[in-house]
Amino acid sequence: MAEKTRYTDDELMEFKQLIMNKLDKAREDYELLKSAITQSESNDTQDTSPTFKVLEEGAATLSKEEAGRLAQRQQKFIQHLQAALVRIENKTYGICRETGKLISKERLRAVPHATLSMEAKSKQ
Repeated sequence: MAEKTRYTDDELMEFKQLIMNKLDKAREDYELLKSAITQSESNDTQDTSPTFKVLEEGAATLSKEEAGRLAQRQQKFIQHLQAALVRIENKTYGICRETGKLISKERLRAVPHATLSMEAKSKQ
């Protein structure tokens, strides 16, 4: 029997649903991070003593920087998931960009935006 060269439409729909769920969660997380950066819903040190405010300003700046980095990573993750949806529509999803072979279902379930098989990834 010949080796499969792409996933069936039913398999692609299964992956699409998985990606859509992850995309919804990623967007929620991104919005939480954005609100943490702008601190639109938090009690800041504005209403506390000046001494406490000076001590907390450094921590608040560090926290905002970390939230910014996390938001950037989350945005990149969202872009990768969206690209995976495009590959599903093009019926090229799950095909390793290095070897041209199918990426295992287990790997795609764990990392749905993967473009490399474990074989190709280990060679990097």
